[in-house]
Amino acid sequence: MNKKEDKKNIAIFNGKTIRRKFINDKWFFSVVDIVGVLTDSGNPRKYWNKLSQRLREEGSEVVTICHRLKLIAEDGKLRETDCANTETIFRIIQSIPSKKAEPFKRWLAKVGYQRIQEIENPELAQERMKKLYELKGYSKDWIDKRIRGIVIRQNLTDEWKNRGLKEEIEYAILTNEISKATFGKTIEEYKKIKNLDKENLRDHMDELALIFGMLGEKVTTEITVNKNSEGFVECAVAAKQGGDVAGNARKEAEEKIGHSIISKKNFTLISESKNKKKKKLKKNMWEKKKLEKEILKKVK
Repeated sequence: MNKKEDKKNIAIFNGKTIRRKFINDKWFFSVVDIVGVLTDSGNPRKYWNKLSQRLREEGSEVVTICHRLKLIAEDGKLRETDCANTETIFRIIQSIPSKKAEPFKRWLAKVGYQRIQEIENPELAQERMKKLYELKGYSKDWIDKRIRGIVIRQNLTDEWKNRGLKEEIEYAILTNEISKATFGKTIEEYKKIKNLDKENLRDHMDELALIFGMLGEKVTTEITVNKNSEGFVECAVAAKQGGDVAGNARKEAEEKIGHSIISKKNFTLISESKNKKKKKLKKNMWEKKKLEKEILKKVK
């Protein structure tokens, strides 16, 4: 399971992590995690074991309709744990005395409903993503390009998947091929320039860099489809060719603009710079008002 999937399979309620897995258009949540959230128990697993035993003795079928699914454990390994869909979780909650029950029910219903809506209408997922970027302080123009880039990337990986590529390893290799041809840097090399570690590189690119990244992946998709590339080797050739198109366009743009598209700046530094300017502006306005008051006093 890749890091992107790991993030999708995590939900947060009141700052606490709840593991989950999406199967057959339904979310299945870790029962132990939910017990931990509702009870603040020091040992939620033990609490669930006792509760499930009591429910069995009472003849409840709730425990039997829980599923043993493999989720990421604290040690980073996939381990089986009891999971239940939204309907079953509601029934389990009824057996747990907790002041958090009602707000948790509302949260659970919202999480499930949002996911179903987004499957039926992918534009809703894009709108939610836009709002997240807006809250982080990104500009509207940047967000529009970032969302467009995500769609182009998804189309490309869909083509790779349909052509027999193995997700994690081979996707990463081909992505690096496109990046090397487009920017003259691998993803890791580009991240080092921006002093990034685990952050998403594209979230720290400016608009021009995003455009050339999109161009590389869009042209790669077109070449892959039109040449009907199959398997890793043929798709790798398409990736290099697509990246070359974007790379040549980038070099020409840099020549005309007079500076490199590749920048050391990342979003954190840009945000800090903007905040400093805002603080300086506020300070100047405050000093101006102070001076105006002093002048008015002298006039009087």
